[in-house]
This record gives sequence, C-alpha cells and structure tokens, in this order.
Amino acid sequence: MSVFDYICHRRPERSFFYKGRQFPVCARCTGFYISGIASIILINIFPVPYTLTTLLLGIILLIPCAIDGFTQLFEMRESNNTLRFITGILGGVGLILVYEMMIEFFVFNFL
Repeated sequence: MSVFDYICHRRPERSFFYKGRQFPVCARCTGFYISGIASIILINIFPVPYTLTTLLLGIILLIPCAIDGFTQLFEMRESNNTLRFITGILGGVGLILVYEMMIEFFVFNFL
C-alpha cells in the first residue's frame, strides 16, 4: 500500500502513464495538485485582492470539476482523462483561491 492510496483512488483507467508507469495519482488529482501548487506560488509572488469577486471566482472554478465528477459518479456519462485533467486544473486554482480567502478572513478577523 502506498501513501498515495490515501489521497486518490489511483484507478489505472483514470490515470496517466509515462513510459509504462502509472502516475501516483489520477488525472483529476494530477491537475488539482499541479495547479494548486502553481497557484500557491503565484499568489505569493503576485498577491490577489481578497474580495467577494475573488471568492466567487474560486467557487465558479470548482463547479466544472464537481459537475464532471458527480455526473461520472452517478453514471450519467463517462469522462476522459483529458477532461478530468482540465477540470482538475480549474478546481485546483478555485480551491486555492477559496482557501486563501478563508485564511485571510480568519487571520485578520480572529487573530
């Protein structure tokens, strides 16, 4: 059992392969982690204004990932790895924006 088993389902048909080896996480999680890490770095270099618009943008960016994931979960359709990766990228950026807003709110209002 790998540490990655706890953070992703790692199903082979939903994962990328490179030189015959499966990525440690699925296509959607790959997008989430890549864009999440990139977003954290970029937000620290280019500060984001913490406004309601930023929060709404973060939530809007999470919606495609939720739609893709839930329609696949409930067998309404079958997604593909490219779409999973793209929605993962959008979701990763959205999640970091929402997290940053939450951190900013709690740090400056309660600490």
